[in-house]
Amino acid sequence: MEIAANNLRGAFYALLAMGIFATHDVVIKFLGAEYSAIQIVFFGTLFGFPIVSMILLNDTKEANLRPRHPWWVALRTACSVIAAPSVFYAFAVLPLAQVYVILFASPLIITILAVPILGETVRIRRWAAVIVGLIGVLIVMRPGQASLSLGHLAALLAAVCGAAISVISRKIGQDERAVVLLLFPMVGNFLAMALALPFVYKPMPVEHLGLLAVIAGLGMAGAYLIILAYRKGEAVIVAPMQYSQILWATAYGYLLFSETPDGPTVLGAAVIILSGIYIVFREGRSGASLTRPVLETGGRAETATTPRSSALQRFFPSASRPPR
Repeated sequence: MEIAANNLRGAFYALLAMGIFATHDVVIKFLGAEYSAIQIVFFGTLFGFPIVSMILLNDTKEANLRPRHPWWVALRTACSVIAAPSVFYAFAVLPLAQVYVILFASPLIITILAVPILGETVRIRRWAAVIVGLIGVLIVMRPGQASLSLGHLAALLAAVCGAAISVISRKIGQDERAVVLLLFPMVGNFLAMALALPFVYKPMPVEHLGLLAVIAGLGMAGAYLIILAYRKGEAVIVAPMQYSQILWATAYGYLLFSETPDGPTVLGAAVIILSGIYIVFREGRSGASLTRPVLETGGRAETATTPRSSALQRFFPSASRPPR
């Protein structure tokens, strides 16, 4: 009974986090109509630093910021620098629902990358689910048709880089300090966007600067709720809640941007979501996976304004988790 109650709380926290993330992305889409993705990432990261600094004050360990796995940290940071402006650009130019559906391919890509990076053994059923899911991505993107745009490619690039960030985090997360995993991607994005900013900068009124601060706050709130979700509920229950974003995206898109998902997007979403849920439940079975790469890399990896929950959770008091 207690496990069921905790799972229910975990699912609720995750659903609430997905609603906050969707609101975060709506603000990005609104600003993306006026400003470059580079400018939004720069200021979003800038406003995120004070929040992260307050969290880091809880880190009482005496250690430096030198990575123990410098090449993996560098690759993870580079993926973040690519992913953040890519997904912000995709939100600006594509319907919200289409972006989410393409980002839903991340668990499929994580499953693929886990083989060479984590040494994960993927058997035929999970490979079949990956292939089916990738077919769903093709249904949404419709290669060879006029509807395929730079925005679709940007969303797919963000999904690939986000998956790489997740798998690398899984590989080095037990060795690296949380402060390294938290700060390096933010600093990398800040510096990279600062170099490009003079070429795209457009003056912003104070209300738009306020919205950028809202982005940082929403991202942090969503990440914290994900922490609570995974502490309360079993990963196999919490992880599928990410797909509720498609409901938020559809509602926000219809009400605020006059967007309605077309047939291929709905069909592709169904295929990708079903394959992703299958992978989650296969990993959740005892003995089916040694590293559980999808289940153990919860949180959003695509945006620099939303720190990884796996890094953030080390700065908050631990709470009991139900047995798996």
